[in-house]
Amino acid sequence: MSQGKAGHPAYADPQNERAFMKQPTVFLNKKARLGAGVKVKATRFFKSVGLGFKTPLEAKEGTYIDKKCPWTGNISIRGKLLRGVVVSTKMKRTVVIRRDYLHYIKKYNRYEKRHKNLSAHVSPALTVKEGDQVVVGQCRPLSKTVRFNVLQIVSSAAGKKSFQKF
Repeated sequence: MSQGKAGHPAYADPQNERAFMKQPTVFLNKKARLGAGVKVKATRFFKSVGLGFKTPLEAKEGTYIDKKCPWTGNISIRGKLLRGVVVSTKMKRTVVIRRDYLHYIKKYNRYEKRHKNLSAHVSPALTVKEGDQVVVGQCRPLSKTVRFNVLQIVSSAAGKKSFQKF
């Protein structure tokens, strides 16, 4: 993936696929005005996902194009909001999140540790690393296994890979 301004992928060249990449809600062929020496900044579509989550600056000012991004794409966040730890970032624009929880065993009057993994789409506006704690929001199915979108990075990786809740 190409790097852009300040080495951030959100400022990379948007034309990195075979197809022409553009935002469907933005008209690109606006006529130039004669005599106007002022260069007009390219228009960009972005929105707020609501629910108290702020729109990242990269979503407003970046040049990336991602139709599955909750701020610049055609995705609405509805349903559950979950929190988990990023386990893997090996896929393109997708991360695997681990959610730890306790399950009660009535016979022994004790709890056992369990976990579930879920895949979530991550927008180029966010830079996510393994070990980061993130908040994900439910959306429509984006692929066979992806039904969530990363909305916020709660805390960065502190270098520990343990069962952090307990």
